[in-house]
Amino acid sequence: MPEKPVWLPQREVLTFEEIVRFARICISLGVNQFRITGGEPTARKDLPDLIRMLAALPGLRDIAMTTNGILLEKLAKPLWDAGLRRLNVSLDTLKEEKFVHIVRREGYGKVIAGIAAAERTGFKPIKINMVVMRGVNEDEIVEMAALARSKPYQVRFIEFMPLDGDHLWSREKVVPAQEILDRIQSIYPLEKSEGSLADPARKWRFRDGLGDIGIIASVTEPFCFACDRVRITAEGKFRTCLFANWETDVRALLRGGADDAQIAEAMRGAVVKKEAGHGINDPNFVQPARAMYSIGG
Repeated sequence: MPEKPVWLPQREVLTFEEIVRFARICISLGVNQFRITGGEPTARKDLPDLIRMLAALPGLRDIAMTTNGILLEKLAKPLWDAGLRRLNVSLDTLKEEKFVHIVRREGYGKVIAGIAAAERTGFKPIKINMVVMRGVNEDEIVEMAALARSKPYQVRFIEFMPLDGDHLWSREKVVPAQEILDRIQSIYPLEKSEGSLADPARKWRFRDGLGDIGIIASVTEPFCFACDRVRITAEGKFRTCLFANWETDVRALLRGGADDAQIAEAMRGAVVKKEAGHGINDPNFVQPARAMYSIGG
């Protein structure tokens, strides 16, 4: 998050009905998996109602959610009852004082309680997302990996990408996937797991069979060639890449009288122009103006 985030007026945010209509159009185009992100999805009033509406759509195979976990203790059971089955929780540190430094708020205890509530509810595996940053939390890599050995968690280590709110990213702050892997391997021997090329995480399991981890090497080992993801922001902008510098205004179509076929055609047109790669390693790369908090992870 930036130090002073810009908040959207409520009228600019898509309604549940608009989100469901968009989702139904996506399904008609062959999409069968959705992930609810944000901003922070649990801050949305009556979120379980949206999950229930989406889960009821014919043709939907899977629905997941990424959250900061602050409100998860209260919402885990209602979200489960609504039909949610897969959950990612962002947690970049296991130290409370460092948590405040990274996320600019109190709440470490609430996140831990929220993860525990999700575990009791039945979510399995619970994915813990750790963005690894040089000089900030790389000293906790092994400690974080150990969580996956004693709990039904899959810890996912994510290379620091240039999507931070204050635009402080630099290549020197990136801890490469190979270094992350080497640090864990030095304590816990790993072996590679099979997985889909379209999955951003490369999976590794502990050789003794006690759990597994994932590593998302967005910067040093891009997987753009296999990317099959698109996203829509909270205010209805359709994006084909996290690092895109252009968007398609689906909200204007939803509220402007366009029929489903016209919206589908606009989406097809955007996907045809989907970038070959995010360009982070290109000499002329410029960090996008929009940060992750306003796009959705």
